[in-house]
Amino acid sequence: MPTAAPYDPVDRLYRDHNNWLQGWLRKKLGCAANAADLAQDTFIRILAACEKSRNADLDLREPRAYLTTVATRVLSNHYRRQSLEQAWADALRLMPEAVAPAPEQQLIILETLNQIDTLLDALPHKVRAVFLAAQLDGMTYDEIARHLAIPPRSVRRYMALAYERCLLAHS
Repeated sequence: MPTAAPYDPVDRLYRDHNNWLQGWLRKKLGCAANAADLAQDTFIRILAACEKSRNADLDLREPRAYLTTVATRVLSNHYRRQSLEQAWADALRLMPEAVAPAPEQQLIILETLNQIDTLLDALPHKVRAVFLAAQLDGMTYDEIARHLAIPPRSVRRYMALAYERCLLAHS
């Protein structure tokens, strides 16, 4: 008797609920094309999670609630990416043409900004707060400790974790 393919549960989830998910996303976005893209991103994320855990068992009692949870995260990332792209476009408009990067460089910079944003978003809240205070605000570890009301030892530990994540993302 043939065994089931490892992705049959994801395939079944897709076939049974993709149209519903696209409709749900279309209501949120007001755009069928973006809804279709984000629905695909949602299923790709589910498939990647199954591959990572080597577990394609998706015996879900509430598949639409599960899809809504995953899609909400994908939607949040979409809005964050849009916001970042808009901020970059605004910054470019303020630059004199003579110093504005070439279009290829603009795309590379935007992709790098998205990667940094994804990396920062993946950091635990306090680690991110410590890292940004040091890197963007130029605060010393003692100043960060006072500002966030945490021990200086925690600041050092959080910075080490942030640097470790940055190095792992870069390699």
